[in-house]
Amino acid sequence: MTSIHDVAALAGVSTATVSRALRGVDRVSGPTRDRVLVAAAELHYVASPAAASLASGRTGVVGVVVPFLSRWFFSQVLDGVERRLRECDLHVLLFNVGTGSHRSVLLALERLNKRLDALLVVSCDLRPDEVAMLGRLRVPVATVGVDVAGWDLVRIDDVATADDAMTHLLDLGHRRVAFLGGDQLADVHLATSVDRARGVQRALRRRGLPADTAGFQVADWTVLGGMAAVDGLLDRADPPTAVLAASDEMAMGVLHELRRRGVQVPGQMSVMGIDGHEVSVTHDLTTMVQPVGELGETAAQLVVDVLRSPSLPGSPPRLRRVKTLPTRLRLGGTTGPVCIPTVAVVG
Repeated sequence: MTSIHDVAALAGVSTATVSRALRGVDRVSGPTRDRVLVAAAELHYVASPAAASLASGRTGVVGVVVPFLSRWFFSQVLDGVERRLRECDLHVLLFNVGTGSHRSVLLALERLNKRLDALLVVSCDLRPDEVAMLGRLRVPVATVGVDVAGWDLVRIDDVATADDAMTHLLDLGHRRVAFLGGDQLADVHLATSVDRARGVQRALRRRGLPADTAGFQVADWTVLGGMAAVDGLLDRADPPTAVLAASDEMAMGVLHELRRRGVQVPGQMSVMGIDGHEVSVTHDLTTMVQPVGELGETAAQLVVDVLRSPSLPGSPPRLRRVKTLPTRLRLGGTTGPVCIPTVAVVG
């Protein structure tokens, strides 16, 4: 059976150079790599993944921590992550936190620390002890939407995005706007929920409007959560003329329930979301579109860059990288000017 030593002898290089050339590591010149590839082809040599892992200390596996697998945002981020890592011959090991305690999942992750080359954390808020636990893995870490000191970050500007959304509704003349957000006391999307609420308040302050102009209401981030919130909206003494939901799924739930009850949208109530969910187009929903798949691709590229450029002894500490991707307003048919009832004049 042909070995790596046979390839090295035929190509006139060391076995380490053969290993680097076959793995595509940058520290091999083009002519040398060509000689190695020709020698490997002539000898019909196929590198063993297990042997390559032992030789390099790398496993080719990136751990990804997510709070939910079934929700659209996370599936789209994961799709972007997996697509980019696959292009780089890396694999995903998924850790689904779920709605319960993170700790059991993170302990399992800690036990696998020798099998991971890097780690991605997707929109999952962590306690200080959990951050410390992941830090003990001593692998590159990048996050999507989770701002942790020292870790690379990919995000959208949630404050600015919610500000833009509320500004759109204010420009249409709405002054009674309900904002549906997550539970800021118990929510895996805590940072997102807080920042989007801050954006709403910022838009109001800029217009000189009181903070209670936007009646905050807690809702689950799902379609069912949006549907359940409608009772609270319509039962108010002075119902809102517009609803801004912190996610498109919530907004679509609101839309469904309003239409079921015969409320005209946007005639009697405008509805807007944030996300750019692919299904929102079928609802003609006005929304702030975020590049969800690109968030995953960019986060994956951050860890790939680190893995391809290991720091040398004595080199200065690597600077943290923060990538903020843009969002954009997509106008649909669910928002319009405030409808002022006409008064019939008799006589």
